[in-house]
Amino acid sequence: MRHLLLVALAGALGASAAAAQSSAPIGLRPIALSTTRGDTTRVYRFDITAQPLLDALAHFGRLTGLRVELADGGAVPRNATAVSGYLTAPAALRALLVGTGFEARFVDAETVVISAASSDAATQALAPVVVTANSARRARYTARRTTSATRTDAQLRDVPQAISAVSRELIADQAMQSMADVARYVPGVSMGQGEGHRDAPTIRGISSTADFFADGVRDDAQYLRDLYNVERVEALKGPNAMVFGRGGGGGVINRVMKEAQWLPTRSLTVEGGSFEHRRATLDVGDGFGPSLAARLNAMAEDSRQFRDATDLERHGVTPTATILSRDMLVHVGYEYFADRRTVNRGIPSFEGAPAPTDIRTFFGDPAASRSRLVMHAGSATIDRTWGGVSVRNRTRLVRYDKFYQNVFPDGMSSAGTDVTLRAYNNATDRRSLFNQTDATYTLGAGRIRNTVLAGVELSRQRSDNYRNTGYFDGTMTSISVPFESPTVSPIVEYRQGGTEANNRVDANVAAIYLQDQIALGSRWHAILGVRYDHFDLGVHDNRTGSDLARVDEMISPRAGLVFKPAESMSLYGTYSVSHLPSAGDQFASLTPTTRALEPEGFTNRELGVKWDIRPDLSLTGAWYRLDRTNTSAPDPDDATRIVQTGRQRSTGFEIAVTGNVTNAWQVAAGFAAQEARITSRTAEAAAGAIVPLVPRQTLSLWNRYQIIRRAGVGLGIVHQTRMFAAIDNSVTLPGFTRVDAAAFVTITESLRAQLNVENVLDERYYPTSHGNNNIAPGAPRTLRFSLAVTP
Repeated sequence: MRHLLLVALAGALGASAAAAQSSAPIGLRPIALSTTRGDTTRVYRFDITAQPLLDALAHFGRLTGLRVELADGGAVPRNATAVSGYLTAPAALRALLVGTGFEARFVDAETVVISAASSDAATQALAPVVVTANSARRARYTARRTTSATRTDAQLRDVPQAISAVSRELIADQAMQSMADVARYVPGVSMGQGEGHRDAPTIRGISSTADFFADGVRDDAQYLRDLYNVERVEALKGPNAMVFGRGGGGGVINRVMKEAQWLPTRSLTVEGGSFEHRRATLDVGDGFGPSLAARLNAMAEDSRQFRDATDLERHGVTPTATILSRDMLVHVGYEYFADRRTVNRGIPSFEGAPAPTDIRTFFGDPAASRSRLVMHAGSATIDRTWGGVSVRNRTRLVRYDKFYQNVFPDGMSSAGTDVTLRAYNNATDRRSLFNQTDATYTLGAGRIRNTVLAGVELSRQRSDNYRNTGYFDGTMTSISVPFESPTVSPIVEYRQGGTEANNRVDANVAAIYLQDQIALGSRWHAILGVRYDHFDLGVHDNRTGSDLARVDEMISPRAGLVFKPAESMSLYGTYSVSHLPSAGDQFASLTPTTRALEPEGFTNRELGVKWDIRPDLSLTGAWYRLDRTNTSAPDPDDATRIVQTGRQRSTGFEIAVTGNVTNAWQVAAGFAAQEARITSRTAEAAAGAIVPLVPRQTLSLWNRYQIIRRAGVGLGIVHQTRMFAAIDNSVTLPGFTRVDAAAFVTITESLRAQLNVENVLDERYYPTSHGNNNIAPGAPRTLRFSLAVTP
């Protein structure tokens, strides 16, 4: 499989070099290159100071994603006019060129040519250009910019951190249905089984259920996220508490949500397929005058799953609006999301491997194994400029009402004839309020510039937690059923045990942070930052009336250095630290023991390279070492005491190539080699144990090829080597290779058809687990057909 990746990378490099040479414009000098689809109706926040025209145009191109070219001939004026505020790209360009003797001309949807004015007039007005999906070249898989990694608008290649962005186009081409589907195409990330009711990624050997964000704001409840209202998904790897706060030991996953723009959007997609899959999504939006844009995303699904007697029903609606004034831009949105499904805990293990059973067999009681989530989330973002200071305030108010219950397998008899079943249920009602305020100011001009960020984050979260143990026939916490017929409907009574959660948890955070992005000429960039968090946790036990509290004060630094041997390439090194309070990432409880423990620490050292081989094809690579420290462990001299001497180390490297190899061939490929090992005894494992759900090697390779104007095909391969199901290393999940395929047909200009086939070869495989006896079988060959209407 490694040979396959090398062949793909070599082909991509060779083809891109040839294409780059053949496509260079004659007589034009490129000023700024970017591959984001040009959108001349979108409003951007500009803060371009009076400076040399070439520098101003480079800034403009990086921000808007337009390719800006300067025609040969004519003297370049000293300075462009300063531009500040919220403007469309043509309006900003018009303002930049006032008095320069130059004019701008759109030659296509993505390219602007700057040339000497044809008259003595300062400049000619730019005719508005509306870019639609039909008139613009098809969007690519690449992403060029991010505001998540540094809280400022930055090119991905200038951020000293490994970042994988899965675009809306890649999500659509593969008909991705979940965050687990996304994770397959993110090197260094695997998705756990999550007890069948929650997203549970392992990033660089660190597992979590809370390291999720929406537009940079924490989204930490335990549920299965949908993709219907997502613009792209970003995996930012390595601890980075300076930006995201507590947790994120291996990294975080951020969803960039769709928002209202002045670009007309009309899309309705209906899907059907194997296992009674039925789904519809809607995306409509437009501008209503120069000051208001609105958008509505909606989704409904009613499907079955390939396991016996399992189903899934979910629906969501997300209206958003954008309001523009001269010096202020406001985004507001609301989401209602409901998810009801059968909790699928998988199959047990036998003799160190997944049990030899039909993968469709349900172990336990599917009628009693149910999950329900209802989420209401409101958000508002205000961007405003005062002179050279840009201020952004984000507020997110969200409530999660979550309940799940399951009767699940918990082991097999030594003879392999019987299966042990257990049961429990759990309810969480969480209300969260987050507020972030960032102020950004740029100092200096020319070769030395400092972009200084200062920010404050305040949050308040209240969670009510309640858990019951299931008692079979009202007396037993477990029963045995025959392995040959494990789908049962026993009588189960749910009631509280002596130590189960029945509490109210308040988690309050006050944080301040400071960051400086330093540009030292065109070759060197640096980033320095530090964050201080005051984390105040209080737990009220509803049964006893007792209260426990703990306050943690955490300081998290970040430092990175970037060297750019060429504008299109960067080499970087970075160092970052994060902390996780002793209550864990879900802070569901606090005991006298955990109350006395200090936060765990995560320290990351990373070297990497990012190369935009051509404007629409990027290559990235990274090597890292991640140390987890201060983990709880038994005292070797006193078994009743806990000491914080446990340590874990993750090491590895990854490489990815994404974008257009040719105008007809798009690729998204990634390879990761990693190892995560316990280096000093912890409460769960002895030194030398291998961290579960971390395959030594993973490979993903997706190709889309446009055969003719109206027809294209897709082919993908997902491969991973074997890995352990749990930290005791007693059960191994075998390695596998899965092949996927797709076909795309444009029937008319407004009607497209798509067929996706997952697991074409009907491979039997086990991609993940939740411990040794909740192993998730992969789905057999699965077909999905969709029709998309874009009037």
